[in-house]
Amino acid sequence: MEVLEGLKTRVYRFGNKTADGNSKMKNLLGGKGANLAEMSAIGIPVPPGFTITTEVCTEYNELGREAVIEFIKEEVEQSIANIESQMGTTFGDKENPLLISVRSGARVSMPGMMDTVLNLGMNDEVVLGLVKRTNNEQFAWDSYRRFIQMYGGVVLGMKPESKDDIDPFEEIMEHLKHKRGIELDTDFTIQDLQDLVYDFKDAVKKRTGQDFPTNPWDQLWGAIMAVFNSWNGDRAVYYRNMNGYPADWGTAVNVQAMVYGNMGTNSGTGVCFTRDAGTGENVFNGEYLINAQGEDVVAGVRTPQQITKLGSQRWAELAKIEEADRLENYPSLEELMPSIFNELNEYQDILEKHYRDMQDMEFTIQDGKLWILQTRNGKRTGAATVKIAMDLLKEGMINEKEALLLIEPNKLDELLHPIFDTNALKRSNIIAQGLPASPGAATGKIVFFADEAHKYKHSILVRIETSPEDLEGMNIAKGILTARGGMTSHAAVVARGMGKCCISGAGALNINYKKRTLTVGDHEFHDGDWISLNGSTGNIIEGKVATMEPELSGEFAELMELAVKYGKIKVRTNADTPKDAKVARGFGAQGIGLTRTEHMFFEVDRIKAMREMILANTIKGRKHALEDLLPMQRADFEGIFEAMQGQSVTIRLLDPPLHEFVPHQLATQKELAEDMHISLQAVKNKVAELEEFNPMLGHRGCRLGNTYPEITEMQTRAIIEAALNLKERGIICKPEIMIPLVGTVREFEVQDEIVRRTANTIFEERNDKIEYLVGTMIEVPRAALIADLIAEKADFFSFGTNDLTQMTYGYSRDDAGKFLPIYIKKGILKVDPFEVIDQEGVGQLIKLGTQRGRATKPNLKVGICGEHGGEPSSIEFCYNTGMDYVSCSPYRVPIARLVSAQAAIKTTM
Repeated sequence: MEVLEGLKTRVYRFGNKTADGNSKMKNLLGGKGANLAEMSAIGIPVPPGFTITTEVCTEYNELGREAVIEFIKEEVEQSIANIESQMGTTFGDKENPLLISVRSGARVSMPGMMDTVLNLGMNDEVVLGLVKRTNNEQFAWDSYRRFIQMYGGVVLGMKPESKDDIDPFEEIMEHLKHKRGIELDTDFTIQDLQDLVYDFKDAVKKRTGQDFPTNPWDQLWGAIMAVFNSWNGDRAVYYRNMNGYPADWGTAVNVQAMVYGNMGTNSGTGVCFTRDAGTGENVFNGEYLINAQGEDVVAGVRTPQQITKLGSQRWAELAKIEEADRLENYPSLEELMPSIFNELNEYQDILEKHYRDMQDMEFTIQDGKLWILQTRNGKRTGAATVKIAMDLLKEGMINEKEALLLIEPNKLDELLHPIFDTNALKRSNIIAQGLPASPGAATGKIVFFADEAHKYKHSILVRIETSPEDLEGMNIAKGILTARGGMTSHAAVVARGMGKCCISGAGALNINYKKRTLTVGDHEFHDGDWISLNGSTGNIIEGKVATMEPELSGEFAELMELAVKYGKIKVRTNADTPKDAKVARGFGAQGIGLTRTEHMFFEVDRIKAMREMILANTIKGRKHALEDLLPMQRADFEGIFEAMQGQSVTIRLLDPPLHEFVPHQLATQKELAEDMHISLQAVKNKVAELEEFNPMLGHRGCRLGNTYPEITEMQTRAIIEAALNLKERGIICKPEIMIPLVGTVREFEVQDEIVRRTANTIFEERNDKIEYLVGTMIEVPRAALIADLIAEKADFFSFGTNDLTQMTYGYSRDDAGKFLPIYIKKGILKVDPFEVIDQEGVGQLIKLGTQRGRATKPNLKVGICGEHGGEPSSIEFCYNTGMDYVSCSPYRVPIARLVSAQAAIKTTM
């Protein structure tokens, strides 16, 4: 890596209403650093600090620790001096010490996935200086024990040794609580905290063999490098892969002066949202803790209180707490510290209007002064995503195009998941109540450990509280249930980001990890027992609850209307049955881009006729079997045409190799032999004859139709007769017959001749006709290269990107799962090319095929019908390539419609 050391700025400062950066610099400063700079510049009270850029993370990964320290040492020292100047304190000084926080900050929000260290700069001398400066011994020693605990875990690797163990520092604290007969961290005496500091340092020495570092600068460099390391930690890598974020982005490091929420009853910390992240309701909300630091809120160890009076009253209603009890023991910040609340309320309003989006903010109150530690565009559920965008549009804060661009396409998928059946809910047995942290309906078997979430097809992860290490299990589970934590706990925030049903803070739950039991009153549930979660109400329900299809909101319909207004590329669906076609039409599909006829042959009443056709040794025998299939296939097409009501329907002729249809089990072979009055050996011989070394490149697609033209004749007859039958009923049909796996012009011509000859015969028989098209699926690389020649005969092209990817890469789709995850992990590939179009390779073939086809036939209809047709970045590529449509599964249609509009809007910006 060639680096111009002296010319490159690697550290950007902020604070005191000035900043070197701004919110547009997220790629360089990370989201947190860019927003801290922006807030400082617009006058929001932000603790001073500096950001080490994401580029330095890349340098660290390539060049190592010593090289990076040499690059940034001077800038970091100057920036620490700048913080000292603003705060009037000195880093490492035992009389007037400056303590700092060190936090990660990628360009996108990755809550809890990377590391943070607070109170850095502490040692045995500094703690005494802090006591003297603040006249608050309890606070100083509490900050010291917190620092050792965080630094020990993040930098020195003091983690639980197994999933059955608790954090080694928590274990020491629990032992002391038990010995002293106390429950909360805030109950520790000064002597307790001093004992904990001693015991923590002793534990570090025993586990690591090294003394806990006392030099503040050594501590700082250790923390900075630990944050860089956390970018490639297991949970960060999993989160990146889950969301498709590239590994080469890196993370920034944010270093800030500490402000303290644990200085006593006039201090605190909290998290707030400018709108409800679960529902999208335009109501300021959040949670806070008195005498606490930021990690206490998200960790879920203490259940926090509500910021607003309205939120507090809603919480009390759910928790069945009387108003007098609530006011005395669980007051809102609005009631407890009205002036602080008013100031916070003012800042949240300023920040939402400034960013023109819902904000997720973190704050600290130090000795009666409010500081804003972070703001970011808040993670939200699918329902909230749509409502917030449409509300901001109606409020005049954003325009129509901005409303469409505000929505992350894949979030719409959450709105299409089943919900609990209302009648089933009335009969259900509610066993406990928690906080509705993330809406949805989840039914599954209980698991108590994240790494066991995969052992049941439908699992519910039940934890006392979750941590970032639980991410993979949270992603696998259908729902998440925690006994502790509030609406801003780790479980709640991550679940909302995933669109996963979650209930938190269900205090009535007694969870025993060693016994693997969940006890609620007299009820005891074990690993593998079924429970259900209603994430919209917080109800925890015994057993399974039936589900039903969701009803889409008015805002969703409004959003889809906007998508139609701005979208240019049409969205079709892949549908093999009338039911699928109706679902897709309900979501606004503008036709069918792929009907796979082979799926129709696998039904019980048809597979026998199909096998008879395959086993026949003569054309006459095959035609006889196909005559039995004809009325069944014709009825299928009539149902699909009727469902689409005049929209174009592309039907792919038989594609898979015949061996997929023959029986491979002895019992079924015997049954077939008896039905056909032939010997078992004859069946076995035919099965063996059809076996291929590489069936995906074998006797399939148009090769079948050209070998057995009677198959193409039957399918064509079924399609054309179905269309004519509907025409007689006044229903317009627009069939498009697609020839699969074409690699030569003559392959297409032979099939095209059969289709048109059969169609003309039917028109003469019926003395009627319909319009139809004959085109091809471009899925063999050679077809893309000779697309200009194929277009002389074909009416349309549809790119089958599943096979095109397979043949371009030389990867077998069925076997690639053995090595693709390793390739992605090692950076050989950035993404799975079967999920996201490879624009550099496969994409070039698509562009070339489209250009050459239209050079011959300028109005050639071009679309895509592989799995990529529902993937956002692939849809955008198709739009930019000039395709007429994309085709995807029915439940991806709303997503594709949104991306179609977004792609068109981006080209005008």
